[in-house]
Amino acid sequence: MNADSKALVIFLLIGLVAGWLASFVVGGGGLIRYLVSGVIGAFVGGFLLNALGVNLGIKNPLASQIVTSTIGAIVVVLLARMIS
Repeated sequence: MNADSKALVIFLLIGLVAGWLASFVVGGGGLIRYLVSGVIGAFVGGFLLNALGVNLGIKNPLASQIVTSTIGAIVVVLLARMIS
């Protein structure tokens, strides 16, 4: 497995964990829903926290990415519910 493949697998796993954690806050379920909301949440969370100048202060990069993605996933799910 090359470096690009490993990075993609890690990114997808982070998205899966973030979507799963977000489901505890806003409800919902299903593996695909976790993955989609977590992956989209990674981009949304990163954008929002960066735009607002928020630093989570988490030293571990993996934990920081999971928390950021979870925040984004929560926002994505809530926005999707408001739209539908």
